[in-house]
Amino acid sequence: MIRPAVLTGLPRAAASLLFVSALAAALACERAPRSDVVDSVPARIDSAPKYRSEVDEGLGASVAILVDNSGSMREKAQGDQRPKYLIAREALEAMLASTDSFVARQPGFPINVGIYRFSSTVTPVVRVTRYDRAALEAALDSMPSPKGGTAIGDAMDAARADLYRSGTFRKYILVITDGENTAGTSPQRVAEEINRRSEGAVRMYFVAFDVDAERFAFVRDVHGEVVGARNGDALRARLDEIYRGKILSEAVDAGETRPGAADSAARDSATPPPTPKRDTRR
Repeated sequence: MIRPAVLTGLPRAAASLLFVSALAAALACERAPRSDVVDSVPARIDSAPKYRSEVDEGLGASVAILVDNSGSMREKAQGDQRPKYLIAREALEAMLASTDSFVARQPGFPINVGIYRFSSTVTPVVRVTRYDRAALEAALDSMPSPKGGTAIGDAMDAARADLYRSGTFRKYILVITDGENTAGTSPQRVAEEINRRSEGAVRMYFVAFDVDAERFAFVRDVHGEVVGARNGDALRARLDEIYRGKILSEAVDAGETRPGAADSAARDSATPPPTPKRDTRR
């Protein structure tokens, strides 16, 4: 800044011009960014790296089942006198029973299943591990009475982490809920991040139980599926369609039945058919 004493003796016009120039330079310095100030804007989510498995992965399917245990699940479902949480648990038990026949047909194909309950917080009831029907049914029966909010996004993130410790290429998240997210991270944001950072390796399915399925329309934007179930019968049907009709059958349709099946098919296709013998009889 130019001190008034410095301007003494200069013509008035020159002094005014010099003062204005100095003031403009000072203001420019004030507006200039400081090199010692760290940018407080967080890094874009797009810069996050791809998920990496913590173990070696191979054939098989791993399914994380996320069960809504919020207070609204105590209410009765349409056309039923029982609370929704009991109907949901019975439907899940029926769904898991179909795994028995699949395992019997494909004993060499690993099926891993985990159950996570969520209200205002998330609790892994059974982390994703090799299918054990008795353990899963006991876990469903041990779940406490529903209460609290609905942390769908947090449950999805917790399940995703365990899926990357399961050891299979195929990974699925199956959500059963009767309401919107009311706690924790937005499920839409989590779904978008999972889809991008897994490069589509984690498939997501939502079953909207006694609630408008369009509330979860964002699932379709990440190549997942969302279906509605207004009552207990519809819930059982939707779960069967997703679990047995899509998740389990998808592996079979891709030729991932038994380790030797693909090799056998390759040998069959590589071996030319035998040349038919000519009938030389007269």
